[in-house]
Amino acid sequence: MDFQTFVDHIVDLLQDRMGDTYEIRVVRVTKNNDVELTGVALTRQCDSIFPTIYLEGLYEEYREGESFDILVDRIMNCHEEQAMALDLDMTFFQDYDRVKNRIFYKLVSFKENRKFLADAPCIRWHDLAVVFYYALEETVAKRAYITINRQHMLMWKQSAESLYRIAGRNTRRDMPELLVSMGELVQEMTGMHVRDDEELPMYVLTNQEKRYGASALLYSRQIGVLADRFESDLLILPSSVHEVLLLPDDHRQEYAFYRQMVREVNTTQVEPEEVLSYSLYRYNRMNSEIEEIIS
Repeated sequence: MDFQTFVDHIVDLLQDRMGDTYEIRVVRVTKNNDVELTGVALTRQCDSIFPTIYLEGLYEEYREGESFDILVDRIMNCHEEQAMALDLDMTFFQDYDRVKNRIFYKLVSFKENRKFLADAPCIRWHDLAVVFYYALEETVAKRAYITINRQHMLMWKQSAESLYRIAGRNTRRDMPELLVSMGELVQEMTGMHVRDDEELPMYVLTNQEKRYGASALLYSRQIGVLADRFESDLLILPSSVHEVLLLPDDHRQEYAFYRQMVREVNTTQVEPEEVLSYSLYRYNRMNSEIEEIIS
């Protein structure tokens, strides 16, 4: 059974189970890097906001032998859990003063998000784009976000520049930067003590949430401290939208070596929608600025 037939069958089964009260909608969602996912939304006329359950992963489970009954049960349970969390009056979202303190930003690829950026306010930063999102309070829904589009910007009478200013303040305040050595990070994740490589000292820059942490590049103060410690410029290797890698620019390796490292990580270790960039950057210690290495 191909994917489209699978989707159609899931919709029919959900409609039978949910009855006429619900409309089962198939939605195509453009994620980061213009990766398109297919989901289902179980909606009623009174719903102002509703969860989307993506089907690509469930399709893989079906191909591995999982039954339709189990998959439909899982979708319904997921819908119920998320719908309870999102059962709130969203009229407040029209009032900029009520939402402005929960607006944040993240970094994404400019080139790979042409479709997404056509409807999203952004600020260009080298070959990347700064885009904005609203994060619901953790007490309402854990890690639930609303991407800010041009309609929201017009409704609030805001510009991309004003969103950048407020998001910068909020992101620095609520998602402070986190700079740790690679050894410290591995130890935190695995519990195993790992000595840092003295020949190739590498650091990870992210935020305390470890989510969309590459945006810490926009406000980090610790980058300068690290550069002063090594008395060197720093190379910046984009690891994902969630973090970047830093290491002294000691010129022991050609830049092509690090570009290949970034390409291999992006290709083999990072989900397509979480790839940040294939470029290489440098923190210029003299100018205290981050620049893209073009050559």
